[in-house]
Amino acid sequence: MQQLILGGVRSGKSRHAQQLAQESDKPVTLIATATAGDEEMLERIRRHQQERPAHWQVIEEPLALSAALQQSDDPGAIVLVDCLTLWLTNLLLEEDSHRLEQEQDNLLACLPLLQADLLLVSNEVGQGIIPADPLSRRFADETGRLHQRLARACDRVTMITAGLPQTLKG
Repeated sequence: MQQLILGGVRSGKSRHAQQLAQESDKPVTLIATATAGDEEMLERIRRHQQERPAHWQVIEEPLALSAALQQSDDPGAIVLVDCLTLWLTNLLLEEDSHRLEQEQDNLLACLPLLQADLLLVSNEVGQGIIPADPLSRRFADETGRLHQRLARACDRVTMITAGLPQTLKG
């Protein structure tokens, strides 16, 4: 089962994904994509670390997500990726302008090959105003396109609003 979990900032999407992972009674691997570029982000990372079970295996991978997924693949396990929008941000800021497309293609290509259950967490950013600067507009566009591709590929898509899951697919 592959599930895309979308929601706004502080909507409860990570908490929902963690709950699903815990309820699975399977070994959990978390692939964390965040990088601590400032004190506020470091605090967010600390909060997430405190909220998740200590026995989960954690892989910190800000760029090569498909490689991390393949490395952690196990038919008896569940893999939680938190989160795709931070991963996209990391790729957008890379010097190699082709890496974003390459890594997204790698991600979509590896999904059908994975045997572990998969929970993909991402921020839904396309419901607000159009961003004022080119990088922010590109981020919103890339996120929307990635979500569409993943929604087609995943068995289940859930939108989290105010902590409440709403099934969009599956």
